[in-house]
Amino acid sequence: MPKRKDINKILIIGSGPIIIGQACEFDYSGTQACKALKKLGYEIVLVNSNPATIMTDPGMADATYIEPLNFKSLARIIVKERPDALLPNLGGQSALNLCAELHREGVLDKYGVKVIGVQVDAIERGEDRLAFKETMNKLGIEIPRSETAYSVEEAEQIAQELGYPVVIRPAYTLGGTGGGMAFNVEELRTIASRGIAASMVGQILVEESVLGWEELELEVVRDSKNQMITVCFIENVDSMGVHTGDSICVAPMLTISKELQERLQRYAYAIVEAIGVIGGTNVQFAHDPKTGRVVVIEINPRTSRSSALASKATGFPIAFISALLACGLTLDEIPYWREGTLDKYTPSGDYVVVKYPRWAFEKFPGSHDRLGTQMRAVGEVMSIGKTYKEALQKAVRSLEIGRYGLGFAEDYNSRSLQELLAMLAEPTSERQFIMYEALRKGADVELLHRLTHIKPWFIEQMKELVMLEEEILKYKGKEIPDELLARAKGDGFGDRYLAFLLGVSEEEIRNRRKALGIVLRWETVPVSGVEDAVYYYSTYSPTCDASDIPGGEEAAEREKVMILGGGPNRIGQGIEFDYCCVHAAFALRDMGYETIMVNCNPETVSTDYDTSDKLYFEPLTVEDVLSIYEKEKPLGVIVQFGGQTPLNIAGELSREGVKILGTSPETIDLAEDRDRFRKMMEKLNIPMPEAGMAVNIEEALEIAERIGYPLMVRPSYVLGGRGMEVVYDEEMLRQYVAAAVGVTPERPILIDKFLENAIEAEADAVADGTDAYVPAVMEHIELAGIHSGDSACVIPPVSIAEKHIKTIVEYTKRIAREMNVVGLMNIQYAIYDDMVYVLEANPRASRTVPLVSKVCGVSMASTATNVMLGVERGIKYNGEKLVPKVIPHFGVKEAVFPFNMFPEVDPLLGPEMRSTGEVLGMDQSFELAYFKAQEATQYILPVSGTVLMSVNDRDKPAALEVARIFETIGFRIKATEGTYNYLREKGIKCEKIKKLYEGRPNIVDEITNGEIDLVINTPAGKRGQHDDSYIRKSAIKNKVPYITTMAAALASAKGIAAYRDNDFNEGWLKSLQEYHKMVEF
Repeated sequence: MPKRKDINKILIIGSGPIIIGQACEFDYSGTQACKALKKLGYEIVLVNSNPATIMTDPGMADATYIEPLNFKSLARIIVKERPDALLPNLGGQSALNLCAELHREGVLDKYGVKVIGVQVDAIERGEDRLAFKETMNKLGIEIPRSETAYSVEEAEQIAQELGYPVVIRPAYTLGGTGGGMAFNVEELRTIASRGIAASMVGQILVEESVLGWEELELEVVRDSKNQMITVCFIENVDSMGVHTGDSICVAPMLTISKELQERLQRYAYAIVEAIGVIGGTNVQFAHDPKTGRVVVIEINPRTSRSSALASKATGFPIAFISALLACGLTLDEIPYWREGTLDKYTPSGDYVVVKYPRWAFEKFPGSHDRLGTQMRAVGEVMSIGKTYKEALQKAVRSLEIGRYGLGFAEDYNSRSLQELLAMLAEPTSERQFIMYEALRKGADVELLHRLTHIKPWFIEQMKELVMLEEEILKYKGKEIPDELLARAKGDGFGDRYLAFLLGVSEEEIRNRRKALGIVLRWETVPVSGVEDAVYYYSTYSPTCDASDIPGGEEAAEREKVMILGGGPNRIGQGIEFDYCCVHAAFALRDMGYETIMVNCNPETVSTDYDTSDKLYFEPLTVEDVLSIYEKEKPLGVIVQFGGQTPLNIAGELSREGVKILGTSPETIDLAEDRDRFRKMMEKLNIPMPEAGMAVNIEEALEIAERIGYPLMVRPSYVLGGRGMEVVYDEEMLRQYVAAAVGVTPERPILIDKFLENAIEAEADAVADGTDAYVPAVMEHIELAGIHSGDSACVIPPVSIAEKHIKTIVEYTKRIAREMNVVGLMNIQYAIYDDMVYVLEANPRASRTVPLVSKVCGVSMASTATNVMLGVERGIKYNGEKLVPKVIPHFGVKEAVFPFNMFPEVDPLLGPEMRSTGEVLGMDQSFELAYFKAQEATQYILPVSGTVLMSVNDRDKPAALEVARIFETIGFRIKATEGTYNYLREKGIKCEKIKKLYEGRPNIVDEITNGEIDLVINTPAGKRGQHDDSYIRKSAIKNKVPYITTMAAALASAKGIAAYRDNDFNEGWLKSLQEYHKMVEF
């Protein structure tokens, strides 16, 4: 049937900040939905709190609200915008939960909002563990035996009946949050209490364990005529017991019989029909290969991480089609490249797709690298090859963990077989690499299968790679036979890895295989549901022939520009860089260029089929990028938008003759070279904190002697502040240098004077080699010492003097000119003792570009792209539009952290970045914008109640002002002894509370009993940190908002006071489009 006429305006709820378990795949699905609804002519209202998304760009929807994703905000938006319909199944778990709440509270009925795509009762049948069980029982489909519990005691009783191990699953949560597997009653108590706290309805499911069974997933799409198709069959390489987000996956299923696949499809169709979802649904099954028993684990009645993977693996845009179906279209009305319409769709393609997760355990000292039912991965890559072996090796190259093959990782090769087998007893992020070395040392396939529950077929494939590698190693230092080189390339061995195995340079391998005609060939993945779209993957496999797939023919002769993406999401490099790549592609298209995108992240908008003219789903390595460059012969390559990923290979590409557009690789290197950069600053007469570089402890102590403590120490060439620390004395400095790895004269330790309590600021600029445009200066809320990616920040600044802002803008322009920056640049500053210091300059896109773009109403990445190509053509960009504007509102960015997924880690902020995502609060005053930003992180600040203060001696003077505000607005203040004495002396009314070792009832008791509403706790230097981390950990465990810096405490106190003064309301409710209209020229 044609599109619905009874609705005109549709509300879409986004998924909010990027957290573990809910990443940028929802930006991808939301963006696709906006495109689909626009195509059908509907008006779109979009709500999302995450400014780094493409979906929140003002051009994507008619009204875009960057507001907290909670009941109150959505109710206000519904009252103001009066949408006819709500489409909730594209914003992940957050959107489904909010839709259910709006329905329960009667808001949808009151304002006549219809829910489309998925009915509210369907959300309950899919998400409420009890309702789901009843539905499955009616269908006669087995699920693991289980009972729901609302208390720890109930859970214990159920576990006793089912027998250990048991799995705990909280209702209405995401990424397995709060869940886990319990092998004994002790573990059960811990996980059950955590799960009950994490669940929106205080409900958990205690379920029999299907540990070691095969985990299989189907992506099914259904329309209003009850026509159903299966888009993709996904097989998890890791068995049940490892969260699917932490699992290596393959599509199509490689070891599952046709009969079983048909059985799973029958079950999936029956389930999707019973739940009644219109659009995409993900159904997860477990299969016991010993008995043949199949059980349903869960369904997601929405687009998900797996549907993003399925879309990219098959070329079927699930979210786009789901949005069309939600508005009344049916599958038999949507075109299909192979046979007429989509109702005839079947998965096809003679290639194998591998998804490999990317973890960040190294960012969380004290975290245990163990994979279980609670998701730990922060990103993922996808690779396509002709065979599993080729795709697996490409996936490893794509991860960007400094490994180009499976062998010789860490020290596994030097360990004994017994040690390696012991390391395989529990699943970890390193499991594949350890198995590889175990096979090299003669481990038996059957034994590895028993240890890991990974199917023998996958281990067999790995064994074949090991055997081939052993053969290659015989030729170390000799010439490898042609036939062996061809076989190695066909099985996915990378040039760089072969060079390492053979002890020669990568260039030698490259020249040798080219001489032999061993070059990449390109195959297409056709896109379904739209006309003539394809994307490409490469293979060295000899079996490929170009089939009768549409597309692939050359577009009309437009000049081409290639953009290198950012690879997998990780901490320090997230969706913000993908945002820049996408904007560059849009800008190039508008300028008439043919755009070529290279990336390997299946969750992103940059790897959507219609973001660029041509998409290459490939690893971002020199070998892969060079092959594409040689095939496409573009005008040049843009490397400055994909974060550190493309920059790491820019120099090598340039040496191979690749034309880099924008800032040159030499300039990028100059900014990284502290010595050369400092000399340039001296020449420009711009102050920097005193500093030095050390290769050993003697040099380090000499520098410390010269410039004085405290110091900021770090390794050179890192992103996200990896390995940075503030050092207060000689003992700490000795510890740091002793622990530093890989220090060489080329890569020394950098030591800077740490400007304690300095205000940090940063500026993003667009430059054309002579002039620079600085739309705004951002002020960090946290003081110096907290990584810029983890600090809250505000535009425009609230406490920096006008003269300093002018100095920052002036310095930024001077540096951009001197460095000959073409494109984007970010410079970080500190204001200390009434002076502006430069901390560092990055001549590339930074993670604040989307933030500046949204708050100031200027598209930084598009502007930079225009400037770059203008410079290339010798045309000066028309800079009239680029006049800094007066911004009449405030935008506060706040970082979002994954500490709830790492309960064993101390949630302290420091110079090493640990946030996974961000939110934005916009309002008429700084205080209200700050309050809104905190609300958007889901750690909602209390507006009354009890605040606990326990701060170190350095922070006591600052704590006084905070305590005064809390006292004035009627909060009860409790403080630990030192803080209590100080505040009482200054006339603040407060009560004393005991520390953990001072007896009971103590801090932890009061936090656990819900007697504390806000925790303000700053640690006492390095030695004190271990002393009081229990305060912060118990705040996280009990979901009590906690603050670890005095700057944030003051901003929070002011924000709470402003919210109370405003009759317990946020201020403005304006769309982004309305905010942008207010920005004055």
